[in-house]
Order: sequence, then structure tokens, then C-alpha cells
Amino acid sequence: MTSLQNSEALPVNMNTTSFSQKVKQFLIIFLPIFTTQIALSAMSFFDTNMSGKFSPADLAGVAIGTSLWMPVQTGLSGILIGITPVVSHLLGSKRNDQIGYNVIQALYLGIAVSLVVIGAGALLLGPILNGMPLEHRVAQVAFYFLCALAFGIIPLFGYTVLRSFMDALGQTRTTMFITLVSLPVNIFLNYLLIFGRWGFPQLGGVGAGVATACTYWLIFLISLFFVHRVEPFAQYGIFRQWTRVSLSKWKELLKIGVPIGFATFFETSIFAAVTLMMSRFDTTTIAAHQAALNFASTLYMLPVSICMALTILVGYEAGAGRLRDARQYSLLGIGGAIGLSLLTAIVLIVFGEQIAGVYSNDREVIALTQHFLIYAIFFQISDAIATPTQGALRGYKDVNPALIITFIAYWIIGLPVGYLTATYTSLGAFGYWIGLIAGLAVGATALLWRLFLVQKQAALRKA
Repeated sequence: MTSLQNSEALPVNMNTTSFSQKVKQFLIIFLPIFTTQIALSAMSFFDTNMSGKFSPADLAGVAIGTSLWMPVQTGLSGILIGITPVVSHLLGSKRNDQIGYNVIQALYLGIAVSLVVIGAGALLLGPILNGMPLEHRVAQVAFYFLCALAFGIIPLFGYTVLRSFMDALGQTRTTMFITLVSLPVNIFLNYLLIFGRWGFPQLGGVGAGVATACTYWLIFLISLFFVHRVEPFAQYGIFRQWTRVSLSKWKELLKIGVPIGFATFFETSIFAAVTLMMSRFDTTTIAAHQAALNFASTLYMLPVSICMALTILVGYEAGAGRLRDARQYSLLGIGGAIGLSLLTAIVLIVFGEQIAGVYSNDREVIALTQHFLIYAIFFQISDAIATPTQGALRGYKDVNPALIITFIAYWIIGLPVGYLTATYTSLGAFGYWIGLIAGLAVGATALLWRLFLVQKQAALRKA
């Protein structure tokens, strides 16, 4: 099996691969992406955890700041990862000479998006925080944490584009390496800046924002070096010839990226909305909900990583016109995700009490968390279908229907069902999780139907 520049990336001639070779190829792409996602999540964990060691107010301030930033980051990063299916299609169709131009335009777009976010933050952050019933110290930490983080927005979105380019070439182990190198740096900078060690200023929770911004610059600069100087990336000459901004190319990238970004935002923000609506319940219930949701979010890294792997592999095969192989990768990814979700379901049933005990020592909280985790089993299975299916659809560059499906499933069906069930039945707080399950199940069914339709239409066009 030959490969790009003798690297262990996407094979050039994938139409001769057997199913076992496809499994191997899938794992080569998937495992580094999964490791990268876990490492990126760990940065937010250590920001919050280490701030909590400084003071409760700093913990609350960083938690508020992170809650405001994460939906923005995931939504806008979704827009920029639209470059992944673009590069995969160009690679599969042997139009390698156009890849560099597309990546440069995506970088320009990333800078423009960054400036818009910074400008919007300057105008809206103060009023948003002032409108929340926060203690002065908590609001102050949240404000300056996000101000410090703002200095890392441009490199973060630049890294998102470069990471998407490298991943699209199948070089997911490179982006894994970059992220794993940056994680201990982030933890070390947190230690220096939060607690004021080795002569550094003691900034508390604000120091976590400074450390994160510095880490974003680090991963961006390392990515620049790899893309410019290291093969197989250097062969595409991304920075050898600078071109002017092309609004028509931006429009093309946004046609793919915006639906991806909004679909991601609709899916992630519904959990934030449910958390806000849960505030009317007692502290024990809220704590149990947060603990179960946090663990479920960690498990969610599995289908998200499979989603990203399928975008690369299906995009490559669809670009090359090998629709049978693209369909096989889709089935492999979705089937694998379902299998893993059933394994995690067994873990949640058998070790629910131990998992809940990680988050609290309170017996009542542990018991409630176990109950929530049982509900989590059902939407984990729906996630295992819906999220990888979105990745396969992105590989076919079919993104607009997924945007409509996710909005209707999560916000028109899931949230209202959750509110009505929680308010007007004896289920109480568990009613919101019933709503999440209903919305995710509808979304999974509709997305799977859309994938079958797209594959059928592609086969008819080829015939």
C-alpha cells in the first residue's frame, strides 16, 4: 500500500484495500485525534482545577469565563474546520496544486473571524457579566480571565486551520504530538502564574487565562514550523507564495464551514441551556446533574473523534470517486461508535457508584448522579449514531441539511420536551434528560436517513 510521500498517512490507492486494511487505516487516523481531543479537554480541566486550589472565587470566575467561551470556541472552530473536507476532496481528486491556496485563504478567514470575536467581546463582555448575579470578585476574575484569553484567539483559530489541513492529509499523529507537547507547558504556566511561583506575579484565576493564551501561541508557532518545513506538509508550499484575500473563496469555505459550526453550536449549547434551566432545583440535584454531564461529556470525545476521522476518510474517497469505499468507511465508523457506546453503557451500569464517587463524597449526590448516569446511557447511544454520521456527511460536503436537522431535533423538540416533562410531570430534573434523549434520538434517526439518501444520490450520479 503506497502513501503520501512515504508517510503513514492516507494511502493514495485505497480502492484495493481490504476491510481489515480499512480498519487499520481508520485506527491510524482515529486514535491520534482521540488523544488530541482528550488533551485539549484536559487544558480546560486544569485551568478550572488549579484555579480552585487558589480560591473558590477564582474557581467560580474561571468556570463562568470558560462556560461563556466554550460555545463560542466550538461553534467558530467548526466554521474553520470546513477546510478539512475541502483538502480531502482535493487530495482524493489529485488536485494537490490547489491545496496551498485554499489553506492560505482559510488562514485569512481565521484572522478575520478572530478580529470579529475580539471586537464583539470588547463590546458585549462587560454587559453580559454585569447582567449576571455574580459576586464582585467572581465577575472580576471572569472578566480578566477572558481578556487574557483574548490575546490567544488569533493563534487558536490559526492553529485550527493548520490542524485541519494536517489532519486532512492523514497526519493526525503530528497534531497529537503538538497538543501533547503543549499540555505540560500549559500546566506549568498555570502553576507559575496562578500561584506566583519563581518570581512570577500571583494572578489567581486570571493567570489561567494568560497561560492558555501563551499555550495557544505555542501550538500555533509549532504548527507553522511543521507546515512550512516538515514533509509531507512542506511540499504544498503553503507560505511560499502569498496571495490576496479572495472573498469568493471565503464564500466557498463559509458555505461548508458555517453549517458545520452552527450544527456543532446547536448540539453543544443545548447542554448549557439545560444547565441554566436546572438552576431552579436544589444544590444537590444541580451538583449531581453537573457531575453526570461532565462524565458524559468526556465519553462524548469518542464519537467526536470518530466524526473527525470519517470527515477525512470519506472526504478522500468521495473526492477520488470511490463511493463504495466511502460507504464502507461510514459503516465502519458508525458501527464502531455504536459498539463503543454499548461498552460504555456496561461501564456506567457496573461502575456507576464508583464514577459518581469521583465527583463527590456526599451520599445523596452520589445516588442522584448514578440515576442521571443511567439516563446518560440512552443519549450516549444516540450520540454514537448522530455525531459520526455528521462526520460522514461532511466528507460528502453535505452540511446544510445537518444544520437544519440539529436545530429542529435539539431546540424545537429536545428542549421543549425536557421543559414540559420536568415542569409538568413527577420526573422533575430527570425530565430535562428525557428531553435530551428525545432530541438526540430524533437527530440521530434523521441524520442517518440523510446519509443513506446522499450515498444513494451519489451512486446514481456516478452510474
